[in-house]
Amino acid sequence: MATIQRRVTQTGQVRYRAQVRIKNQPWVSATFRKRSDATKWARETESAQITGAYAPPSAPLRYRFSDAVDRYRREVLPTKSADEQKRQLFQLRRWRDLLGGIFVDDITPGAIARVRDQLMGDPWRLAPATVVRYLAVLSHLYTVASSEWEWLETNPVRRVRRPKLPRGRVRFLEKDELSALLSACQQSGHLCLYPVVVLAVSTGMRHGEILGLCWQDIDLIRHRITLEQTKNGDRRSVPLVGRARVAIGEHARVRRIDTPLVFPSRRKPRVPADLRKPWAKAVETAGLVDFRFHDLRHTCASYLAMSGATLAEISEVLGHKTLAMVKRYAHLSDSHTAKVVERMNGTMFDSVS
Repeated sequence: MATIQRRVTQTGQVRYRAQVRIKNQPWVSATFRKRSDATKWARETESAQITGAYAPPSAPLRYRFSDAVDRYRREVLPTKSADEQKRQLFQLRRWRDLLGGIFVDDITPGAIARVRDQLMGDPWRLAPATVVRYLAVLSHLYTVASSEWEWLETNPVRRVRRPKLPRGRVRFLEKDELSALLSACQQSGHLCLYPVVVLAVSTGMRHGEILGLCWQDIDLIRHRITLEQTKNGDRRSVPLVGRARVAIGEHARVRRIDTPLVFPSRRKPRVPADLRKPWAKAVETAGLVDFRFHDLRHTCASYLAMSGATLAEISEVLGHKTLAMVKRYAHLSDSHTAKVVERMNGTMFDSVS
């Protein structure tokens, strides 16, 4: 029996896959650009199998996983942001080290699952969230290889279970902790540390977004910061208000004229400042326990929630594409939610006896 399936590749191209299944004969298939070609091949192949005149075609060209990685690097990675290219190139190299010599269509979900477990064990001990990102880039490679390159029929990564992610970390500064940290940053010998920390805790911007800022991104008149390149690839506008506006305004008075960077390195002005040591010293001076730079972003989000901001508003400020990432702050806005429900009940039952 012959069947024709219409398929659409990731680039929107239409393909027709013909399959012939005859009892006591090998199941065979082929893909064509035109339905008429697929129908003709299926009819001729079915007839040949029934009459016993069918001769299997020569073995198709097969590709190893290392070939897929090399082609993905050439054709797909250049379309992504610089940060994504750097991160995914490292991930793909590790996948190639583990699977490179195997043919693409011989790699099973079970083989991928074993590598997944290997990445989470010794000696790598990668976090579940990191392994999820490893699987994501591998899945996209297989999607392209199957839909565009036609190297295989299906994506085996889709059948591999992703590691369960722990609940999102929510470590934010209490007001006395924030005061101690800002005081320690002001005492630091590094002139960039204080404005960087104030900007992070006031706007929720990421470490890389802040250190990558150029003066052309900052509008001191309209009090806005424009981020052209963000982690999720979207352009984002950030309000520059309050203490952050004051800190950046004061920092602008001592800006260097030999670099466009807002926070340049002292020795290499074309390179962002390295704040690891002064940051660690400030955290120690402030007496903070279990606190990382990224927690300044959590602090911004947490205070937004406690100030009555909705999850959608927090997501917009932080630059998340979905609300899933900001649900960790939902419990901090319980009082605001209660007020909303109370107002709704007042409206609903005001005239009901």
